[in-house]
Amino acid sequence: MSAPTVRRRRLGTKLRALRGEITLEEVAERSDGAFVTSKLSRMETAKSAAKARDVERLLDLYVELGREVSEELRAALVTLTKEGGQRGWWHSYRGVLTPVYEDLISLEAEAESVSTWSLGAIPGLLHTAEYAREIIRATAMSEGVEARVDALVEVRLARQSVLMREDPLSLWVIISEQALRSTAEGDGVMHEQLGRLLAMGKRPNVNIQVLRSDAPLHVGQLGSFTLLGFGPHADLDVVHTESLTSALYVEESDKVASYRDAWQRLTSAAESVEASAELITEIRKNT
Repeated sequence: MSAPTVRRRRLGTKLRALRGEITLEEVAERSDGAFVTSKLSRMETAKSAAKARDVERLLDLYVELGREVSEELRAALVTLTKEGGQRGWWHSYRGVLTPVYEDLISLEAEAESVSTWSLGAIPGLLHTAEYAREIIRATAMSEGVEARVDALVEVRLARQSVLMREDPLSLWVIISEQALRSTAEGDGVMHEQLGRLLAMGKRPNVNIQVLRSDAPLHVGQLGSFTLLGFGPHADLDVVHTESLTSALYVEESDKVASYRDAWQRLTSAAESVEASAELITEIRKNT
C-alpha cells in the first residue's frame, strides 16, 4: 500500500469533519449497503484512495443527514479525489523525487495561490537554471544528490509552468534581504537570478516583497514556510515547511490559521512591492 498523500489526507480530514458526531456505524447503516465501516474509516484516515463516485454518494448521504455541502465544496472534494488518481508530469521523475517533494509539486499544480516566506534562499518557483543548480548542490545532504542534479534542475524549472498556465497560480513571496545578497560560485549567477525576480515581479499574478536585514525582530526568524491556498475553502489549505533533513505538511485548520496570521505580519513588516523592486535593482547592480 502506498503512503497517504497530502491530497488524500486533506480529503479524509474534510469527510471526517462533515460526519461530525455521527458514528461510522450509523453512516454505514444509513447507506443501504453502499459503505461498510472499514471502508469509511480508510477514506477518512487516507489509508486507501477514495473513488469519485463514493465521495459523491457519501456527500449525498451527508446532505440527507442535514450537513451543509455547497456545490463549490462538492466540486472541490470530487476534483481532489479525481486528481489524486491522475499521473502528473512529475511521475516520470519518480526515481529522482522523494514522496514529499512529489506531494509539493502536485499541490502547487492544484492550488489557486501560493504564499511563501523564504529566509535563506530564493523560492524555487522563481529560480533560474544556474541558481537552482547551485542551491541544490549547496543544500544537498547526501552524495546521491550529485548524480541527480540535472534532473532536479529540470524539475525545478518545470514546476514554474503553474505561473504561466491559462489560469495561472497566484504567487506572493517575501524574501529576506540576506537571500538576495548571497554569493554564488558561478559568474553572473546572482545577477541573472535577480533579473529573473524583477521580470517575474511584473507579471500580474506574481508579487515579490523583500524583508530588510535591519528589520525589527519578527516571526519569520523562526523559519521559512509556504502556504498553499485552495480558493474559498480555507479548511483545505496546507502549509509546507522544510528543514535540513525533512519536510512537514501542516494540515490542521487551527495551525494553518496561525501560519496565515504569521504571513500577514510578514507582509506588513516587509517593503512594499514597489520598494522591493527598487531594492532588488540596487542589489543587482553590485552583483
